[in-house]
Amino acid sequence: MSVETGRITTDIPARLDRLPWARWHWLVVIGLGTVWILDGLEVTIVGSMSDALKPHDTGLGMSSFDVGFAGSAYVAGACLGALFFGHLTDRFGRKKLFLVTLGVYAVATVLTAFSPNPAWYFAARFLTGTGIGGEYAAINSAIDELIPAPYRGRVDVAINGSFWVGAAGGSLLTIPLLDPNVVDASWGWRLAFGLGAVLAVGILIVRRHVPESPRWLFIHGRGDEAEEIVSDIERTVEEESGKQLDDVDDTITIRQRRTIGFLMIARTVTTLYPKRTILCLSLFIGQAFLYNAFFFTYGDTLSTFLGVKQTGWYLAVFAASNFVGALLLSPLFDRLGRVKMISGTYILSGVLLAGAGIFLGDFSAVTLTLMGSIIFFFASAGASAAYLTASEVFPMETRALCIAFFYAVGTAAGGISGPLFFGWLIDRASADKDITAIAIGYFVGAALMVAGGIVEAFLGVKAEGKSLESIAQPLTAEDKDQGEDDGPGKRPLSPAPTPA
Repeated sequence: MSVETGRITTDIPARLDRLPWARWHWLVVIGLGTVWILDGLEVTIVGSMSDALKPHDTGLGMSSFDVGFAGSAYVAGACLGALFFGHLTDRFGRKKLFLVTLGVYAVATVLTAFSPNPAWYFAARFLTGTGIGGEYAAINSAIDELIPAPYRGRVDVAINGSFWVGAAGGSLLTIPLLDPNVVDASWGWRLAFGLGAVLAVGILIVRRHVPESPRWLFIHGRGDEAEEIVSDIERTVEEESGKQLDDVDDTITIRQRRTIGFLMIARTVTTLYPKRTILCLSLFIGQAFLYNAFFFTYGDTLSTFLGVKQTGWYLAVFAASNFVGALLLSPLFDRLGRVKMISGTYILSGVLLAGAGIFLGDFSAVTLTLMGSIIFFFASAGASAAYLTASEVFPMETRALCIAFFYAVGTAAGGISGPLFFGWLIDRASADKDITAIAIGYFVGAALMVAGGIVEAFLGVKAEGKSLESIAQPLTAEDKDQGEDDGPGKRPLSPAPTPA
């Protein structure tokens, strides 16, 4: 039930968006953005150690299907965790939840390291996923509400792309940890999971210094706290940049509420913004199937069909290409615009993936990895922009839950079915050692990516350089028009200047 506490006219969004980039923003990036490194570490460790988990004596006696099932369990946990913690994030604030979800992840990954049997391992992977899924909702909303509008696109895409820093690190870590001459085979894979918890503790120490979102605070009846936080940020940025900040004229009037009803949130997604809902679903389903199907099982593909005993080097090269793609292409999402870049990266990567499927039988381990690196150089930037889109195009009160909803639905459709589908294809094809039998998975992923790119071309939102409140005004803003076709409202905030 929504409880109105009063009205407030505030210039806080405009003040945050006019800030120059300073060291303080790096605190936000490091404290919050490193969650994707954890996710990349988790996914890659699982993909790299499929062989280590299969022996009954040193592993857990798992089949290729079991490896795929574990990946699906992780993704299922992430979907449910995103929805559960996403709702709590919109209700109780960004900071409380991005501390809680990181704690859930740390505990669950330690439980994974101590798995005595496959059932325990599946359950621990599910719980690990719930923590990571909750992180996606809490972190994306907090980052976009704290980063100035001219930098939001590049920062969000690059941060989401940092998943691949963790992926590369996880790949390289598994090389010594899975070498029986260095570490006992029964302990190596367990140590790999335990290292994730160590990294999580380090992130938690930094994250404690990141403030609550002032945008969340002033909507939920805590305007004085929001003002105090923004004033402190302004003082810090002026000291760090050596620049005197200009005054702002843009304001917005909000009907403050302590809680926002779930029915109001659901109505926003399904009724007020149906085109944006279709857009986000298309982007998330395409990238989720592509990545979860390909990457969760890539190590298994290399070892089963191409005779690779140590997959870590191949996965590290693949991961490095993904991160470099997101990093180098991220500024173009602010300069050329969201629609051109998202549709272009989705369609191009889909076409290239289809080509890889056609010639799959001709690839060696090296050339398949090289082709994958080219494909995902573009795909990683587009996939990262899916999270950017969901966090930008819906009202403030629904932001975290909308991210969670689209992540959960898209990932459930593509991320749960993908690893199971590819695991089944690999098991079926392994008897004949015929890698071409898994090409159908490449074609499905390619079709979904191209479809997502086409939807973006027609329904994409030109959000570059604009304040969040002008893209989608808060539900509690006064004098607003409702609906995506009517514009942002009668009292839009002026968009921030587009960076050169």
